[in-house]
Amino acid sequence: MADEGIKNLSLSEPAAAAKYRSGAYKGNARGLGKHEKEVQDNYTMLQGFEWHQPGGGVFWKDFEARSKKLGDMGITAAWLPPPTKASSQEGNGYDIYDLYDLGEFDAKGGQRTKWGTKEEYISCVKTAKANGILVYVDAVLNHKAGADFTETFAVVEVAEDDRTKQVSDVHDIDGWTGFNFPGRKGKYSKMEWNFNHFTGVDWDAKTEKKAIYQIQGENKGWALAVDNEKGSFDYLMFADCDHSHPAVRDDMHAWGEWMMKETGIEGFRFDAIKHMDENFCSGFVKHVREKTGNDDIFCVGEFWKDSIDSLTGYLDRFDTQFSIFDTPLHYNFKQASDQGDAFDIRSVWDGSLVKERPMDAVTLVDNHDTQPGEALESWIDPTFKPLAYALILFRGDGYPCVFAGDLYGCESEPKVAPMSQLEDFIRIRKSFTYGPTRDYWDHANCAGWVREGDAEHEGCAVVICNGSGEGEKRMQLADGHAGEVWTDLLGWSQGEITIGDDGWADFKCPAHSVSVWAKKESKTREEYNNRVE
Repeated sequence: MADEGIKNLSLSEPAAAAKYRSGAYKGNARGLGKHEKEVQDNYTMLQGFEWHQPGGGVFWKDFEARSKKLGDMGITAAWLPPPTKASSQEGNGYDIYDLYDLGEFDAKGGQRTKWGTKEEYISCVKTAKANGILVYVDAVLNHKAGADFTETFAVVEVAEDDRTKQVSDVHDIDGWTGFNFPGRKGKYSKMEWNFNHFTGVDWDAKTEKKAIYQIQGENKGWALAVDNEKGSFDYLMFADCDHSHPAVRDDMHAWGEWMMKETGIEGFRFDAIKHMDENFCSGFVKHVREKTGNDDIFCVGEFWKDSIDSLTGYLDRFDTQFSIFDTPLHYNFKQASDQGDAFDIRSVWDGSLVKERPMDAVTLVDNHDTQPGEALESWIDPTFKPLAYALILFRGDGYPCVFAGDLYGCESEPKVAPMSQLEDFIRIRKSFTYGPTRDYWDHANCAGWVREGDAEHEGCAVVICNGSGEGEKRMQLADGHAGEVWTDLLGWSQGEITIGDDGWADFKCPAHSVSVWAKKESKTREEYNNRVE
């Protein structure tokens, strides 16, 4: 797969043109006290859990203990599971009961959550930051579960596939919508919830019928500024919060401000934003940034839809900086992993958010919903996964998020093994992938690029190959490397490469694999090899 010369060399320098590549980078720099550095480090997020993460209340302590090694590795921020009280003690937190109970009060089976106590969470956040890792809270604001009592109220049943279509007359049901939080007794928030604070439920306790019920009343109805799948995708699950209700909006705004001050978190990951009113989401972000005096608080939303128009449209209407996970890129990776060498690697960026809006894109390979056995299962095949991580970790655009299920494995049935040497990939990003990018994308199954480095970091040369034969790219380094001997940092390509007098060299890569070439003798390589166990 060797190519002769350059057919489409491009030099992309947006990363070098500005001090911060995105709002995410600016927020990381400020949170970690690096905002006055002229040359910025690379920042890398970790989703610190997978769906089958063991419970028992030990997670916060375990992550705190791991944070030193993760920080040394190159992780600079962690999206951790919802710390808020779930409807049962071993609930993951997406079945959210109480925003203001972080494992402090005796409710829903005990004091702690699946992950631990409030005190342990705050300690985890503090220690992680001391080790160079900011914590983002997983904010589940779309719905509530595990109500304390039922109420009787008027509803209409709507069709599952078209929530704008009524399939019953107005009638009363008994729904689980009463939340008075007897364990918390009004501490932190006096608000008690009733059916007026919700738009819909999916269970009638009177008839024991499961269906989607739209709550009736003055100023009631599905939110308008939500995704239009199924007519209106306002309703997702449990008791759906009415974000147009002033009491709901004010209590959630206050919670965001409280979380920042109470726990020391540095950002928010918003669950299920395509089901929530866009105006509420933007209002929440603006409120928290204003009240904390920090315009750089990082905020990212989960808008899980393989549609670049839906994602960019959402961002266009959002009147403050906001980031979204790059769902279309994940599905491009899925297509590439399924098709093998029939996939043209040059099309991998097509329709992706990182291509259209790199400043606002959080790139990922897999997550807790796409892992085997889960609701959105679309697991990237292990043969392509190293290529996918090379594409999000070793380039300048986007804010990459590494999945704990890839770093440590998944406890699903059957268990899923971790990706080989993913720690090395993260370390390479930390130490080598800096500066302008020289791109060589002129073959359907083999691509390469050179990161030139900057004043504080040496560069590298990357080759990826999704074909069945060895890949090879002839690429030119920046000035000053003539005669140097380079080797593959991963050790997946054997041998040495000597850089020519003109800066050119032939860089190789095994089939269905990745190679990252760097100077054999350098201080940066010594730092790369120096690990905290």
